Amino acid sequence: MIELDLMDETNSIAEETITLVRKVLQSAGEQLSVKEGSEVSVTFVSNDTIQEMNKTYRNKDVATDVISFAMEEMGEGEVEIMNADIPTLLGDIIISVERATEQAASYNHTFDRELCFLAIHGFLHLLGYDHETEEQEKEMFGLQESILQAFGLKREGHELY
Repeated sequence: MIELDLMDETNSIAEETITLVRKVLQSAGEQLSVKEGSEVSVTFVSNDTIQEMNKTYRNKDVATDVISFAMEEMGEGEVEIMNADIPTLLGDIIISVERATEQAASYNHTFDRELCFLAIHGFLHLLGYDHETEEQEKEMFGLQESILQAFGLKREGHELY
């Protein structure tokens, strides 16, 4: 099991939805054989908060849907600490609740499915997946869909959970 810390700074998400996101991320961790005890935090925020983060860390002054901050990426001059007893800190996923709501309506599926999609998208970024090239995008988005479908979250909004 991976260690998940989910925080709703907007106080707007139902407890059942937060539980669903937790279960989907646990399922993804199992499907991708993520190291037992790896730690991830997920924070649900407003558009204003995510826009400020996007501006500060990515130099883009717009609200986005999800931002990931990977902890395992080695920066220049950093030394990797090797110790099997230390938990793996994968990083932080920040999700805009407002953008998730808008995108769910736009893609004609449920808010729950969109939130899970964004959580998995951020999780894959923490694991090193990207979508800079067409090949990378095909791999990452295909993996997202297979994870969601394995959990029963179909794209057409036909949830099976």
